[in-house]
Amino acid sequence: MTRLHGHIAVVTGAAGGIGGAIVRRFAQEGCRVAALDLVEPADGDVKLTCDLGDDESVRSAAEAVASAGLLPTIVVHAAALGGRGATLETESDFLSRMMDVNVGGAFRLAKAFAPGMQARRRGAFLFVSSINSTFATPGLAAYAASKAALDSVTKTLALELAGDNVRVNAIRPASIDTALLRGGFESQPDPQAARAANVARHPLGRLGTPDDVAALALFLCSDEASWITGVDYLIDGGASITRR
Repeated sequence: MTRLHGHIAVVTGAAGGIGGAIVRRFAQEGCRVAALDLVEPADGDVKLTCDLGDDESVRSAAEAVASAGLLPTIVVHAAALGGRGATLETESDFLSRMMDVNVGGAFRLAKAFAPGMQARRRGAFLFVSSINSTFATPGLAAYAASKAALDSVTKTLALELAGDNVRVNAIRPASIDTALLRGGFESQPDPQAARAANVARHPLGRLGTPDDVAALALFLCSDEASWITGVDYLIDGGASITRR
Protein backbone atom coordinates (compact mmCIF):
# COMPACT_ATOMS: atom_id res chain seq x y z
CA MET A 1 0.00 0.00 0.00
CA THR A 2 1.79 3.09 -1.27
CA ARG A 3 -0.89 5.66 -2.06
CA LEU A 4 1.19 8.30 -0.24
CA HIS A 5 4.61 7.15 -1.38
CA GLY A 6 6.97 10.11 -1.50
CA HIS A 7 4.73 12.28 0.66
CA ILE A 8 5.61 13.79 4.02
CA ALA A 9 2.83 14.74 6.42
CA VAL A 10 2.48 16.83 9.55
CA VAL A 11 -0.42 15.57 11.66
CA THR A 12 -1.62 17.45 14.75
CA GLY A 13 -3.68 15.86 17.49
CA ALA A 14 -1.59 12.76 16.85
CA ALA A 15 -1.95 11.41 20.38
CA GLY A 16 -5.74 11.36 20.05
CA GLY A 17 -8.06 8.81 18.52
CA ILE A 18 -8.61 10.43 15.13
CA GLY A 19 -5.16 11.98 14.77
CA GLY A 20 -3.46 8.75 15.83
CA ALA A 21 -5.46 6.73 13.31
CA ILE A 22 -4.48 9.16 10.55
CA VAL A 23 -0.79 8.89 11.48
CA ARG A 24 -0.91 5.09 11.34
CA ARG A 25 -2.90 4.93 8.09
CA PHE A 26 -0.63 7.42 6.35
CA ALA A 27 2.44 5.46 7.46
CA GLN A 28 0.91 2.26 6.09
CA GLU A 29 0.54 4.00 2.74
CA GLY A 30 4.21 4.96 2.48
CA CYS A 31 4.08 8.44 4.00
CA ARG A 32 6.65 9.76 6.45
CA VAL A 33 4.86 11.51 9.32
CA ALA A 34 5.76 14.21 11.80
CA ALA A 35 3.29 13.68 14.65
CA LEU A 36 2.39 16.64 16.91
CA ASP A 37 0.35 16.92 20.09
CA LEU A 38 0.39 18.46 23.55
CA VAL A 39 1.82 15.15 24.80
CA GLU A 40 4.30 13.08 22.80
CA PRO A 41 2.43 10.86 20.31
CA ALA A 42 2.96 7.10 20.26
CA ASP A 43 3.48 6.87 16.49
CA GLY A 44 5.28 8.86 13.82
CA ASP A 45 8.71 9.17 12.23
CA VAL A 46 9.18 12.40 14.20
CA LYS A 47 7.24 12.91 17.44
CA LEU A 48 6.89 16.43 18.79
CA THR A 49 5.02 18.22 21.55
CA CYS A 50 3.27 21.34 20.32
CA ASP A 51 0.59 23.74 21.52
CA LEU A 52 -1.43 24.79 18.47
CA GLY A 53 -2.63 27.84 20.37
CA ASP A 54 0.87 29.28 20.75
CA ASP A 55 2.81 31.01 17.96
CA GLU A 56 6.26 30.11 19.25
CA SER A 57 5.33 26.49 19.88
CA VAL A 58 4.17 26.04 16.30
CA ARG A 59 7.26 27.82 14.93
CA SER A 60 9.51 25.57 17.01
CA ALA A 61 7.72 22.47 15.78
CA ALA A 62 8.07 23.61 12.17
CA GLU A 63 11.79 24.18 12.71
CA ALA A 64 12.15 20.71 14.23
CA VAL A 65 10.38 19.18 11.24
CA ALA A 66 12.74 21.01 8.88
CA SER A 67 15.78 20.01 10.96
CA ALA A 68 14.74 16.38 10.55
CA GLY A 69 15.03 16.85 6.80
CA LEU A 70 11.28 16.70 6.21
CA LEU A 71 9.58 18.95 3.64
CA PRO A 72 5.86 18.44 4.22
CA THR A 73 3.51 17.95 1.30
CA ILE A 74 0.54 17.31 3.62
CA VAL A 75 -0.68 19.00 6.80
CA VAL A 76 -3.59 17.55 8.78
CA HIS A 77 -5.02 19.64 11.62
CA ALA A 78 -6.77 17.04 13.79
CA ALA A 79 -6.03 18.73 17.12
CA ALA A 80 -9.07 20.24 18.77
CA LEU A 81 -10.21 21.60 22.08
CA GLY A 82 -13.69 20.36 22.99
CA GLY A 83 -16.04 20.91 25.87
CA ARG A 84 -19.68 21.49 26.61
CA GLY A 85 -21.47 24.40 28.23
CA ALA A 86 -24.62 26.44 27.81
CA THR A 87 -24.06 29.56 25.77
CA LEU A 88 -25.00 31.90 28.61
CA GLU A 89 -22.60 30.10 30.95
CA THR A 90 -19.58 30.07 28.62
CA GLU A 91 -16.60 31.89 30.07
CA SER A 92 -14.63 34.25 27.85
CA ASP A 93 -11.32 32.50 28.58
CA PHE A 94 -12.79 29.14 27.57
CA LEU A 95 -14.17 30.54 24.32
CA SER A 96 -10.92 32.32 23.49
CA ARG A 97 -8.80 29.23 24.09
CA MET A 98 -11.12 27.06 21.99
CA MET A 99 -11.02 29.48 19.07
CA ASP A 100 -7.26 29.89 19.41
CA VAL A 101 -6.57 26.16 19.16
CA ASN A 102 -9.28 25.03 16.75
CA VAL A 103 -9.19 28.00 14.38
CA GLY A 104 -5.98 29.84 15.23
CA GLY A 105 -4.14 26.53 14.96
CA ALA A 106 -5.14 26.33 11.30
CA PHE A 107 -3.78 29.83 10.68
CA ARG A 108 -0.49 29.00 12.43
CA LEU A 109 -0.05 25.76 10.51
CA ALA A 110 -0.75 27.51 7.21
CA LYS A 111 1.80 30.22 7.97
CA ALA A 112 4.39 27.63 8.96
CA PHE A 113 4.01 25.16 6.11
CA ALA A 114 2.17 26.72 3.16
CA PRO A 115 5.14 28.78 1.87
CA GLY A 116 7.20 25.63 1.33
CA MET A 117 4.33 23.95 -0.48
CA GLN A 118 3.83 27.02 -2.65
CA ALA A 119 7.50 27.06 -3.58
CA ARG A 120 7.34 23.39 -4.60
CA ARG A 121 3.87 23.82 -6.16
CA ARG A 122 2.60 20.74 -4.36
CA GLY A 123 0.65 20.33 -1.16
CA ALA A 124 -2.56 19.58 0.67
CA PHE A 125 -4.07 20.83 3.91
CA LEU A 126 -6.84 18.93 5.65
CA PHE A 127 -8.72 20.37 8.61
CA VAL A 128 -10.83 18.14 10.86
CA SER A 129 -14.05 20.05 11.45
CA SER A 130 -17.36 18.65 12.75
CA ILE A 131 -20.96 18.00 11.80
CA ASN A 132 -21.71 20.53 14.54
CA SER A 133 -20.38 23.33 12.35
CA THR A 134 -23.76 23.25 10.59
CA PHE A 135 -26.20 21.41 12.83
CA ALA A 136 -26.98 23.02 16.18
CA THR A 137 -26.60 21.03 19.40
CA PRO A 138 -27.46 22.57 22.78
CA GLY A 139 -24.38 22.97 24.93
CA LEU A 140 -21.94 23.08 22.03
CA ALA A 141 -22.15 26.71 20.92
CA ALA A 142 -18.46 27.48 21.47
CA TYR A 143 -17.24 24.27 19.86
CA ALA A 144 -19.65 24.59 16.93
CA ALA A 145 -18.66 28.21 16.37
CA SER A 146 -15.00 27.23 16.20
CA LYS A 147 -15.72 24.51 13.67
CA ALA A 148 -17.93 26.76 11.54
CA ALA A 149 -15.09 29.26 11.48
CA LEU A 150 -12.71 26.48 10.47
CA ASP A 151 -14.97 25.60 7.53
CA SER A 152 -14.79 29.22 6.39
CA VAL A 153 -11.00 29.24 6.71
CA THR A 154 -10.92 26.08 4.60
CA LYS A 155 -12.70 27.71 1.69
CA THR A 156 -10.83 31.01 1.85
CA LEU A 157 -7.41 29.40 2.16
CA ALA A 158 -8.27 27.06 -0.71
CA LEU A 159 -8.85 30.07 -2.97
CA GLU A 160 -5.69 31.79 -1.79
CA LEU A 161 -3.45 28.77 -2.42
CA ALA A 162 -5.08 27.28 -5.52
CA GLY A 163 -2.82 29.18 -7.89
CA ASP A 164 0.18 27.42 -6.37
CA ASN A 165 -1.40 23.96 -6.68
CA VAL A 166 -1.92 23.65 -2.92
CA ARG A 167 -5.27 22.16 -1.96
CA VAL A 168 -7.28 22.77 1.21
CA ASN A 169 -10.22 20.64 2.36
CA ALA A 170 -12.04 19.75 5.57
CA ILE A 171 -13.84 16.71 6.90
CA ARG A 172 -16.84 16.96 9.21
CA PRO A 173 -17.31 13.84 11.33
CA ALA A 174 -20.37 13.05 13.39
CA SER A 175 -19.93 10.90 16.53
CA ILE A 176 -16.63 9.01 16.42
CA ASP A 177 -15.97 6.24 18.95
CA THR A 178 -12.97 7.71 20.74
CA ALA A 179 -11.92 7.85 24.37
CA LEU A 180 -13.18 11.44 24.48
CA LEU A 181 -16.68 10.45 23.34
CA ARG A 182 -16.79 7.44 25.65
CA GLY A 183 -15.82 9.72 28.52
CA GLY A 184 -18.83 11.86 27.68
CA PHE A 185 -21.09 8.82 27.89
CA GLU A 186 -19.57 7.82 31.22
CA SER A 187 -20.34 11.24 32.66
CA GLN A 188 -24.06 10.65 32.15
CA PRO A 189 -26.32 9.02 34.78
CA ASP A 190 -26.88 6.04 32.46
CA PRO A 191 -23.83 5.63 30.15
CA GLN A 192 -25.34 2.75 28.17
CA ALA A 193 -28.52 4.69 27.49
CA ALA A 194 -26.49 7.75 26.47
CA ARG A 195 -24.49 5.66 24.01
CA ALA A 196 -27.62 4.02 22.59
CA ALA A 197 -29.29 7.39 22.09
CA ASN A 198 -26.23 8.67 20.24
CA VAL A 199 -26.04 5.60 18.01
CA ALA A 200 -29.73 5.99 17.18
CA ARG A 201 -29.01 9.36 15.54
CA HIS A 202 -26.95 7.60 12.87
CA PRO A 203 -29.01 5.71 10.25
CA LEU A 204 -26.17 3.25 9.59
CA GLY A 205 -26.67 2.03 13.15
CA ARG A 206 -23.24 2.52 14.64
CA LEU A 207 -20.77 5.15 15.72
CA GLY A 208 -17.96 6.07 13.37
CA THR A 209 -14.44 4.86 14.08
CA PRO A 210 -11.16 6.75 13.88
CA ASP A 211 -10.23 4.45 11.00
CA ASP A 212 -13.32 5.59 9.08
CA VAL A 213 -12.08 9.16 9.33
CA ALA A 214 -8.51 8.15 8.46
CA ALA A 215 -9.72 6.48 5.26
CA LEU A 216 -11.35 9.70 4.05
CA ALA A 217 -8.33 11.71 5.13
CA LEU A 218 -6.12 9.40 3.10
CA PHE A 219 -8.14 9.95 -0.05
CA LEU A 220 -8.34 13.73 0.29
CA CYS A 221 -4.61 14.06 0.93
CA SER A 222 -3.60 11.67 -1.84
CA ASP A 223 -2.90 12.50 -5.46
CA GLU A 224 -6.21 10.79 -6.31
CA ALA A 225 -7.93 13.94 -5.01
CA SER A 226 -5.76 16.32 -7.03
CA TRP A 227 -8.80 18.18 -8.43
CA ILE A 228 -10.61 18.60 -5.11
CA THR A 229 -10.19 21.75 -3.04
CA GLY A 230 -12.27 24.05 -0.85
CA VAL A 231 -14.76 21.35 0.16
CA ASP A 232 -15.91 20.18 3.58
CA TYR A 233 -16.92 16.52 3.55
CA LEU A 234 -19.46 15.02 5.93
CA ILE A 235 -18.59 11.61 7.34
CA ASP A 236 -21.55 10.94 9.56
CA GLY A 237 -23.20 7.55 9.12
CA GLY A 238 -26.15 9.34 7.58
CA ALA A 239 -26.79 11.55 10.62
CA SER A 240 -27.15 14.71 8.54
CA ILE A 241 -30.03 13.18 6.57
CA THR A 242 -32.19 13.19 9.68
CA ARG A 243 -31.20 16.63 10.99
CA ARG A 244 -32.54 20.01 9.94
